[in-house]
Amino acid sequence: MAVFSKSQVPQFSVEVYQNEYLPEGGREVNAIVTVTSTGGGTSGGAPLTGASTTPSAIPAQAPGAAVAIMVDCSGSMDYPPTKMRNARDATAAAIDTLRDGVEFSVIAGTHLAKEVYPGNGRLAVADPQTRAQAKDALRRLAAGGGTAIGTWLRLADRLLSTTESGIRHGILLTDGRNEHETPEDLRAALDSVTGRFTCDARGVGTDWEVKEVTGIASALLGTADIVADPAHLSADFTSMMENAMGKEVADVALRLWTPVGVEIRFVKQVAPTVEDLTARRTEAGPRAGDYPTGSWGDESRDYHVCVQVPQAGIGQEMLAARASLIIPSTDGGAPQLLSQGLVRAVWTDDMAASTSINPQVAHYTGQAELAQVIQQGLDARKSGDFDGATAKLGRAVQLASASGNADTAKLLAKVVDVVDAATGTVRLKAKVAEADEMTLETRSTKTVRVKK
Repeated sequence: MAVFSKSQVPQFSVEVYQNEYLPEGGREVNAIVTVTSTGGGTSGGAPLTGASTTPSAIPAQAPGAAVAIMVDCSGSMDYPPTKMRNARDATAAAIDTLRDGVEFSVIAGTHLAKEVYPGNGRLAVADPQTRAQAKDALRRLAAGGGTAIGTWLRLADRLLSTTESGIRHGILLTDGRNEHETPEDLRAALDSVTGRFTCDARGVGTDWEVKEVTGIASALLGTADIVADPAHLSADFTSMMENAMGKEVADVALRLWTPVGVEIRFVKQVAPTVEDLTARRTEAGPRAGDYPTGSWGDESRDYHVCVQVPQAGIGQEMLAARASLIIPSTDGGAPQLLSQGLVRAVWTDDMAASTSINPQVAHYTGQAELAQVIQQGLDARKSGDFDGATAKLGRAVQLASASGNADTAKLLAKVVDVVDAATGTVRLKAKVAEADEMTLETRSTKTVRVKK
């Protein structure tokens, strides 16, 4: 277990961006809550900026880490044969990226789930010898059989449950659709492991189902992406493992407390990706609920909180919500408070004040709409509704252009011919490479940060 010097202790801050002024009769309050963790991961402790509460440090001893790598070994991984070889090489690269002392395992996934290394229901502890043994064991990975991803996740959970490490993470690679179990089976498996470990999911090639892979990553608070060319797997696996090794604080939650009469309409992560957390609330006492955020390294994320307050008269003001970043207690005791910020409501007859839209709120409202219309546009295109697809993807081009989301704009340009980005005037391309369409769908929730 790593021990930090005082200067390396991770610290958290919470900043709230909002227009707190409401007109007479106004009830909806929107705020962007920016959470920043610094000093304990990979950035060396960048300074905090902006108005925030005093950052709070976590204990100087970081939690250990454990990783389960799930590799698709179904029959389709042999077409072409280089795909299986690339998967073995990528897994070896990920193993090389493990820090000494990190616990790990490798799982071969088909219609069954089998331990490849170390076996016997255990995790290995990374050191030069176990890394060499694990890479030697990868030679036994061979393609054959079906695909039942739920069984892979359940085995990963059983193995990760044997560790006392705070950071528990999975990396999952698949090249095909989950054809050997029902959607209900996969959903039940996800439900059983949600909150027990985080997981990054990758689809290699173009024969897998985007919504399956993104659904796994979403449920397990990880990332999802496409690796269209198997030759790029090693670089992607190395990057994923480096990111996992940079996590220092596990099981962090965003706790929202609201006064009597205030209702939470939604809570969404809006950067670096859009993720609706509203339905993931767990009650945490009177008028308080926790929303999971997963594990943290040196990073910053933005959350959009929307609440409905009671009606009030001009000149009145109230606390609309208190946003706290916490680590819940595992023994029923008080949670550890990392940092907090306040969301306020003030009623005014100043029209200029009450009608002003906070730029952070406006930006992320647009980014959330961008993710939504891309999905709607691609679904319409697949169903043959080309007019609907043109309208939705045109709106996506307009939003991407206006917000400066250049990466998404480039992906959209591979699916539509852009006539006028400012007005969203586009034409659907007659032929679209399957990899380009899947890349746009997989990365549709990635957002660009607002310039503050």
